[in-house]
Amino acid sequence: MKVWMHPIEVIAFFDSQGLPRPLRYRWQGNDQPHQEPVVIKVDRILQHHEEKLAGNRMLVYRCQSVIQDLEKVYELKYELSTCKWFLYKM
Repeated sequence: MKVWMHPIEVIAFFDSQGLPRPLRYRWQGNDQPHQEPVVIKVDRILQHHEEKLAGNRMLVYRCQSVIQDLEKVYELKYELSTCKWFLYKM
């Protein structure tokens, strides 16, 4: 997997404990800025855990989706202090 750490827009819902669960996200690759962003549906969340990156608490979601007719595994990160989402690895 390639490390991106690219900020993305995410649609998510929060469970009764206040933890987010990503449903879909919008991503535009850095290599093709002239194209429209692609909306990717999160098909499965394989695992999730919390980590600290430079002192910032982050939730890490390892997900699986069909992207351009290929099944891909990737990681999304949610930064708790700023409420921002990142496409971390793909």
